Amino acid sequence: MSVLKITKVGDPVLRQRCRELSLEELRSPEIQQLIDDMIETTRAAGGAGIAANQVGETVRIAVAEVRPNHPRYPYKPPIPLTVFVNPVIEPLDDETVEINEGCLSIPDLRGTVDRYLNVRVRYLDRDGTEHDEIKRGLTAGTFQHEVDHLDGILLLDRVRDPKTFTTWDEFNRHHRDAFVAHAEAIVARVGS
Repeated sequence: MSVLKITKVGDPVLRQRCRELSLEELRSPEIQQLIDDMIETTRAAGGAGIAANQVGETVRIAVAEVRPNHPRYPYKPPIPLTVFVNPVIEPLDDETVEINEGCLSIPDLRGTVDRYLNVRVRYLDRDGTEHDEIKRGLTAGTFQHEVDHLDGILLLDRVRDPKTFTTWDEFNRHHRDAFVAHAEAIVARVGS
């Protein structure tokens, strides 16, 4: 496995909609290696997930994983390692929640976005097995963030109030405690 270079905001690849993969392509050694490298890259960068175009590949693959006591996101509920290919997200209702997010492709910047609280996610795993799952709360937000990447959308596009932009240091200094309390309330309410 290799740690890949993460593309940064301004790179046109981040604004492209990624193409779907056939089962034959998904099972190829090249794509399986890409998946392994994406897992290694997100772990090395301390992210909660990564999409293929964040490592320069325009295919509809993303990875999410939040381990207990994640160094950047200790308030997030655990997400077991999930590889999702050709994902489709469908909101289950109109309820949204504000989530302050960061992004590996936008270093040292966070902002508050509205995310659907309850979503259905349909995808293939790395073996081509179909999944149809319900995601809620902060976990739903993580999946929406990664699928946005696959559609060429960045959190910069989702932030309604630019006053919520902050660096990580200033977030930790001025906003972290309030957001952690907010995040814990979401987790207590919906369980993830």
